[in-house]
Amino acid sequence: MEIEKMEQYASQTRRDIVRMVAAVSSGHPGGSLGCADFFTVMYHKIMKHNPEKFTMDGKGEDLFFLSNGHISPVWYSTLARANYFPVSELATFRKLNSRLQGHPSVDHHLPGIRAASGSLGQGLSMAIGAAETKKLNKDDRFVYVLMGDGELQEGQIWEAAMYAAAKNVDNIIASVDYNGRQIDGDVEDVLSLGDLKQKWQAFGWETLVVDGHNMEELITTYEKAQSLSGKGKPVMVLLKTEMGQGVDFMTGTHKWHGAAPNAEQLENALSQLEETLGDY
Repeated sequence: MEIEKMEQYASQTRRDIVRMVAAVSSGHPGGSLGCADFFTVMYHKIMKHNPEKFTMDGKGEDLFFLSNGHISPVWYSTLARANYFPVSELATFRKLNSRLQGHPSVDHHLPGIRAASGSLGQGLSMAIGAAETKKLNKDDRFVYVLMGDGELQEGQIWEAAMYAAAKNVDNIIASVDYNGRQIDGDVEDVLSLGDLKQKWQAFGWETLVVDGHNMEELITTYEKAQSLSGKGKPVMVLLKTEMGQGVDFMTGTHKWHGAAPNAEQLENALSQLEETLGDY
């Protein structure tokens, strides 16, 4: 898919996000908006996957795990727009008996979701397990996982980081949404992560940094990440993003981490986001 087309998908995804969250006055728009470009590039350019023949084991395909499961709106929109399930189903987000729960789950068998998530700190461990399974099965595809930067304050992340490097799990490509904000404020004020690039390098990971809103850079960086894989080290990509990207009053603050816009705010947000593929 060309860059221009992917930008259209990202814009529509952002419209989906704010509409989904506003409709039920519940959800997490900030991080979802910030990761729209990343998800678009992953599902429409980087990953090898088959929406029409989704299987839980994903043999012969790239796998994706969302560790910071609260940004489910961006994942649901991306999956729907990539033909995993009808786009119209986005209207059921967070409603009773919906397959699109506030945090991803597997009990309703939503295509594209292979693990429940949202209990922070666990996604990297799950992804490493999946990556080792692929190695055992002689499956040469990649396993991808996204985490939040505030999530890195969880100790399990660093246990998993040590394990992946020590055991040469070199078919995993992890990413961090490095927007510098979490639910209680700036990450630096809550619990500083220090020099995150040096930290991951010190833990034995090949580490790349990319502008998470530049699609050309995202494509180049993840292609480089793939080229670094298979050489004995796991790979980490730090995504420099802006929480609330695309909606001016949601950027520059942590306050939209888990707050839904009201009707007036929704109208304002939608006026800033081009409808490119048709609203659900």
